[in-house]
Amino acid sequence: MRQPPAAPAAQRRHPRAFEPVTLVVTIVLSVLGSVIGLVLITTLGIAPNTSVIGALIAMLIGRISFAALSRMRDPHRQNLVQSAISGSTFAAANSLVTPIAVPFLLGRPDLVWPMLGGAVIGLAVDSWVLYRVFDSRLLPASAAWPAGIAAAETIKAGDEGGRKAGLLGLSAVVGLVGSLFKLPMSAAGVAFLGNIWALLMFGIGLLVAQYAPGVLQVDLAANYVPHGVMIGAGLVALVQAVLLMRDRKGAGGAAREKAPFPTVPDADRFDAGERTVPAARLRRGLLEGLVLFLAGAVLIALIGGVSADMSGAGLVGWVLLAGFAALIHQLIVGLAAMHSGWFPAFAVTLIFLIVGLVVGIPMVPLALLVGYAASTGPAFADVGFDFKAGWLLRKGAVPWHPYEMAGRRQQYLAQLVGFAVAVLVVALAWQPFFADGRVPPVAQVYVDTIKAGIGDGHALTMMALWAIPGALVQFFGGSARQMGVLLATGLLVATPQAGWLVLVALAVRFVYGRYRRRHATERAGEEAAAEAADNDLALVGAGLVAGSSLNDVSQIYKAL
Repeated sequence: MRQPPAAPAAQRRHPRAFEPVTLVVTIVLSVLGSVIGLVLITTLGIAPNTSVIGALIAMLIGRISFAALSRMRDPHRQNLVQSAISGSTFAAANSLVTPIAVPFLLGRPDLVWPMLGGAVIGLAVDSWVLYRVFDSRLLPASAAWPAGIAAAETIKAGDEGGRKAGLLGLSAVVGLVGSLFKLPMSAAGVAFLGNIWALLMFGIGLLVAQYAPGVLQVDLAANYVPHGVMIGAGLVALVQAVLLMRDRKGAGGAAREKAPFPTVPDADRFDAGERTVPAARLRRGLLEGLVLFLAGAVLIALIGGVSADMSGAGLVGWVLLAGFAALIHQLIVGLAAMHSGWFPAFAVTLIFLIVGLVVGIPMVPLALLVGYAASTGPAFADVGFDFKAGWLLRKGAVPWHPYEMAGRRQQYLAQLVGFAVAVLVVALAWQPFFADGRVPPVAQVYVDTIKAGIGDGHALTMMALWAIPGALVQFFGGSARQMGVLLATGLLVATPQAGWLVLVALAVRFVYGRYRRRHATERAGEEAAAEAADNDLALVGAGLVAGSSLNDVSQIYKAL
């Protein structure tokens, strides 16, 4: 009897996160990611991007023809595993151990467990909101999300081999060697991948932060210049985000929103200009996030004893400030990461700490507020990176929409596994780590700032003054470029030499793109040449990020 033809690979059901082999590999690598994140954040103060590392390990496992491990050759299973290991790394390092270190360093170890509960809530809501609003007008999948491109290109190069693998491998070697010489090669990598205008402002901010103290004899951080610029840019960015949530039917240039269930499957093909999340779901997702953040703040207030230090009205104000701070923190960090691949979580948390000092929040409630805000943002950005990687890997599926949504859901489930592993690792490890004096350096900065207080009105005056140029740059740059937020990010990150690497990479990107287009003979040829140039530069950028990530992870030998 004649058998029906097999369905094309793109039409098969997306691999599941809870398949036995995938789940076991996910759990094992999530433990590895959690330990790496915990060790490095408490010793060297860094949280490496283990996404590419997870993809490489999954590829190697897929070459093993034993006990169904060969299933890991599937790029989509590799995507699930790399999503989980990167999620566990950032969850353990940024979202969990950093917040609980704040009350511990403040001399209140009894509040570590309540703070851990609040951090888990912040982490859970953080990832849930991104899952709900990814690929909306506010956070489109077609935006840069540089680390996501790096992960996707690594997986594709490993699957296809040939020229792609060679170019990626050579770039990774360059990235690794440059990192060994203390050059921030990831900055150059993201410059090949992100939004040009946003990264230009990011590079300018980095250069100003590097040279202003020596040339102008001005300590920008001591005068709260970067914080003020971020406050102004962040406020305008929030207004722009609210405007994006409106239904703008028929508005020129508005992104097209794809119907949830296309009626003609064969016609349902990938289109980078279409959105899978409409404005209504964006509104619901952000409102759900706010409500859940407020509920988490109430729970922290109850179990953390905030009411003992505050009046009834003060307690209500604390809950509102904590809930809104968590939401605003995740959005600003997410927008910065979407365009530049860097997220200024520490600096934005410090802004809310200063606001808390200005309004006179007592020491212990302020520490809990800071920890709660710090638990959001990094996981939000990391989930966005991983969803971007999956979006790129799944774009050949037909019908595309159901496969994309199924894959995104499986990625979310895989990351929940990674988060659960991270929570368990931190719950077991924080006491011996803290007893040994191994705490995140940024947590010590938070506590020192809380103890020092705000002093006179200098900080508030300077932040209000510098908020004006930050707001203007963000307003005129528009929501698509986030130029004000990225300028502030560069000022806050202030990594030496990173500004030069960003600007040089942008120049190479511009010249190479012009060169490829100039040698095209017709309009269609120009478009094809531009696409080919973008693909080559994406591979180079992905390799540089991969090499930098390998160097970061290798630093664990110093910590051990």
